[in-house]
Amino acid sequence: MDMTLLPDRLIEIREARGLNKAEAARLLGLSKMGYLRYETAVRTPSYQTLVFIAQKLGTSPEYLSGQTDDPSPNEVVVSRDFDPELYEIVTDIMDQNSNARDRLLAYYRRIKK
Repeated sequence: MDMTLLPDRLIEIREARGLNKAEAARLLGLSKMGYLRYETAVRTPSYQTLVFIAQKLGTSPEYLSGQTDDPSPNEVVVSRDFDPELYEIVTDIMDQNSNARDRLLAYYRRIKK
């Protein structure tokens, strides 16, 4: 399975997220020139970097590499530093032995309807 970044997919997802090139570079912790090297295919990211880019842009490595046409992410990263309450909720839901798990999921299903 070829997991090479397709620059047109990177541009497409950046634009879909309403980011200009400088904002995308900041989001990824890159210089604008460093980011542009990915968009122009001057540089190819490693698989780990591709996963990081996908996480930050809210998509999947499979989408960025053309393996799928679905831009939905395969996973979501919840940072304790960014949103401590959401992190705690997700941690409780993931804990199969948590008493709160069933209650949280039941409540979520109710409000989702």
